[in-house]
Amino acid sequence: MLEALLCLFAKHFICDFPLQTSPWMYRNKGIYLHAGGITHAAVHGVGTLLVLTPFVSVTAALQFALLDMLIHYHVDWAKMSIGKRYNLRPDNSDWFWILLGFDQLLHHLTYFLIVYLAF
Repeated sequence: MLEALLCLFAKHFICDFPLQTSPWMYRNKGIYLHAGGITHAAVHGVGTLLVLTPFVSVTAALQFALLDMLIHYHVDWAKMSIGKRYNLRPDNSDWFWILLGFDQLLHHLTYFLIVYLAF
């Protein structure tokens, strides 16, 4: 269980930072159903599938990957929408950083939920 959680945390870093370098992806996550945000969430879903396959059945891994993708998409969309609405940027507001931290907290709580449900 702990190994799966640690792997999901590492997956999160890889998918949220090194694999999200395209402005097309990160600038458009606040536009509901934009392909950039969907692609970013799908990358997370594939990562979750790869991480969980050694621990659970392929069917369960697919279900958790889809759950992760859906939650990740909506958390990112909400963060970007709030940031855009209130013009929150790293150089103009402490609330930008609070919102970013809350976004990351929700993603990590998602992994706790997945591991709880899987094991």
